[in-house]
Amino acid sequence: MPDIVCFGEALIDFHAETLAEGPPRFVQYAGGAPANVAVAVARLGGRAAYVGMLGRDMFADFLLREFEEAGVDTHYIVRTGEANTGLAFVALDEDGERRFSFYRPPAADLLFRPAHFDVACFDSLAVFHACSNSLTEAAIADTTLDGMQRARRAGALVSFDMNLRPALWPQDADARPRVWAALHEADLVKLCREELAFLAEPSGGEEAVLNRLWQGATRLVVVTDGAAPIRWFTRERQGSTEIYNVRAINTNAAGDAFVGGLLLQLAERRVGTDGLAAFATDDTRLRFAAACGALAVTRHGAFSAMPMLDEVRALMASNA
Repeated sequence: MPDIVCFGEALIDFHAETLAEGPPRFVQYAGGAPANVAVAVARLGGRAAYVGMLGRDMFADFLLREFEEAGVDTHYIVRTGEANTGLAFVALDEDGERRFSFYRPPAADLLFRPAHFDVACFDSLAVFHACSNSLTEAAIADTTLDGMQRARRAGALVSFDMNLRPALWPQDADARPRVWAALHEADLVKLCREELAFLAEPSGGEEAVLNRLWQGATRLVVVTDGAAPIRWFTRERQGSTEIYNVRAINTNAAGDAFVGGLLLQLAERRVGTDGLAAFATDDTRLRFAAACGALAVTRHGAFSAMPMLDEVRALMASNA
């Protein structure tokens, strides 16, 4: 049985590669934020499952092969002929930062419903993980919240990476109400600096955001900021952790690699809600996750960018 279940979208990232002559070439990679996290955990040696819906197309076949090669449990994946697997076209600037063009909706992952959950995936579960890309429509948002609530009832830790992609939301839609509903279900919340600013914009600043989070289930908030130190917050304390200085060529899956490294450690130690505050104060835990993210930005792809455990340990040892 998996220790970590990652729910939401799995899709194909087409990365632009500039050629010496002619238009850019787009190369196919397996991706999708929660899917990347599942692969990150598996490549680090953990037991992870991806839960979601794929189409009955060649892109879904490719994703299944990539999951299985990485060691991710695929028993809880549902397939449908009603929509194709989602696609994303990704262009990079000279610093490896991304611009997205999504072909979703329609997409198969948006058709997953509460009835599609296999109750067996919640047995002995340590962590359930989701992100905001499965909140963009009402039905899939309700399904995401249902999964988070089932996991909590099963005694699992609930993790949420905001991972906001405005291009996925309907034009003029305010993502905040659905995002806040998910945030209040999560014990562990991961944000980037821009997402924290997005939440703070109408609410009066970072402190107001944190106070609102503490009104829900949240016990630990982790904020990443590119090459700047990681910040963390609990209800009683806060701190920061330095990251690793590497040359970034593609930042596409850095946050997912970071989350995968974090969740692996939580699952291995069976850290519950009450243990999150103490977990955050151990700097080696966040440094491990930071090493996972640092290695991911040094290579292309999403699944293919996720590091192995010996690589993470080597980076940490060389920067002790």
